[in-house]
Amino acid sequence: MAARPDSPFGARLRTALDERGPLCAGIDPHTALLAQWGLDDDVAGLERFSYTVVEALADRVAVLKPQSAFFERYGSRGIAVLERVVDDARSAGALVIMDAKRGDIGSTVAAYADAYLEPSSPLFSDALTANPYLGFGSLEPLYTLAEKNNAGVFVLGLTSNPEGTQVQGAIGASGRSVAEEIIGAAAARNAGASPMGPIGVVVGGTVETPSFDLARLNGAYLVPGIGAQGATAEDVRRIFGTGAHNVVPASSREILRGGPSVAGLRDAAARTVDELQGILD
Repeated sequence: MAARPDSPFGARLRTALDERGPLCAGIDPHTALLAQWGLDDDVAGLERFSYTVVEALADRVAVLKPQSAFFERYGSRGIAVLERVVDDARSAGALVIMDAKRGDIGSTVAAYADAYLEPSSPLFSDALTANPYLGFGSLEPLYTLAEKNNAGVFVLGLTSNPEGTQVQGAIGASGRSVAEEIIGAAAARNAGASPMGPIGVVVGGTVETPSFDLARLNGAYLVPGIGAQGATAEDVRRIFGTGAHNVVPASSREILRGGPSVAGLRDAAARTVDELQGILD
């Protein structure tokens, strides 16, 4: 059973980014990367891949982000590996964002909250990604338990996949887009928190310039695609304006290609932090 963190998620994330640098390193053990590392696509390969990443990075990067789907595909044995990844990473000082993008209503969301945001769960993580497109309020059990246990929730806001605009860009009765409504609701939830609230938003690093101010969130933006994956310093300034300080850049493939050696992964992460520090400064 994990211990309940002794300070709010926003404060812990700010400290981790300031002390370890602006990087969220993904743990994505998909078939192609396992093959690139010379590993079989089985539980033994999953273990070798995942534990090597944790050994290499958990004591030096701010955030590790395991993608749950790549563990779930192996069934219960894959989930057992994920449980150890979360525990070992947090024990070494990294914050863990569980990338599971859960979303539902009622008792189902409450069960997801218990699975990922309750310290008695073996999957307890510092934060969880979630899908708010059944309505921001449908995720209330996640927000409530996260706040109680000093954890966080990152809701999808503006994603870079082309299909996303069909829903995220739709204009509601208020005259605002669905994405703006979601981000506004997250900002209201974060009001008064310092240095950041517990509700973050996922925004792709190459999305179109939004017509509304992202700096009002008072929370963190989890941003895939910055740095080696194509988004530039100008993209950060264009998208986030004065909110760029709270960007959490996420990088997976560029770092994981540094494996299978621990030294290679550490070098790739260090280079990425240097690049991203320049972007966010």
